[in-house]
Amino acid sequence: MKPAGAVPGKRVGKTRRSWDGPATATPSITRQSLMQTLSINGYEMAYLDVGQGPPLVCVHGTLGDFRTWSAVLGPLSKTRRVISISLRHFFPEHWDGTGQDYLIAQHVSDVIDFIEKLNAGTVDLMGHSRGGHICFRVAEQRPELLRKLILAEPGGELDQSLDPSAGSSLSPRAANIAASAEKIRADDIEGGLKAFFDMIEGDGAWTRLPAAPKQQLRDNAYTLIGQVGENRRPYKRLEAESLKTPTLFVGGGNTKGALPRVLRALAAHVPGGKTATIPGAGHWMFEQAPQEFCKIVLEFLASA
Repeated sequence: MKPAGAVPGKRVGKTRRSWDGPATATPSITRQSLMQTLSINGYEMAYLDVGQGPPLVCVHGTLGDFRTWSAVLGPLSKTRRVISISLRHFFPEHWDGTGQDYLIAQHVSDVIDFIEKLNAGTVDLMGHSRGGHICFRVAEQRPELLRKLILAEPGGELDQSLDPSAGSSLSPRAANIAASAEKIRADDIEGGLKAFFDMIEGDGAWTRLPAAPKQQLRDNAYTLIGQVGENRRPYKRLEAESLKTPTLFVGGGNTKGALPRVLRALAAHVPGGKTATIPGAGHWMFEQAPQEFCKIVLEFLASA
């Protein structure tokens, strides 16, 4: 799985172009960063690679990409080699929502292959929302690749072993995504994104969102179409109990809906799982409270 000629601890992959990042990114980081790619399961996966130190691989959530972590690249990269990836079909690809490979299983396989081809030894892995679900599955399948795991409000559903009230009908989250995807399929991009974002952050949240993060979500709007049929299975208690990787769960104190319930249920059953809550922050807590988020993450990574 190692690329020919790779040197342990050195960056591998093809440099595609420079990247200036959104307006909220740290200028010193954005001027020096290069977007690179690795060939992963037949797909050119784009990523940013900044800083020096133990590798921390970051996986974005729904409608995100490697820019998702811009607000925390500066603080984290002072002591870590931060590698922020864009999953298959996300920006810089401009996907039209067609095809059969937008699947949770495919993205999990891609992240596993990426870590192996990075050729940096064991890594710390951090995922947000849908990306947290992917990272959970990576830890479940390939724990030997990981040193520590950070799940920032991992997305998904609970089965009845974790939530006795869980049913077989479509969850509110899945129903909202399906409705939002239909709007986007009909080229009502703003309507679809507003419906999705307001579900997560509350009524009116899309209207209040600044222009730069809004545009990032627009760049990935058509991935919501793929997400409807991604085959994301619910979390099971035995799966949570089987995790071997030291895990930190991070939540926003103001996050609404099912996400806090999922976080609490998983944290209660992952062996040795730790939790941290950031008061006043919502689901995108690393953008809303970047200093506090980085402090929590770096303390966990430095702990024994």
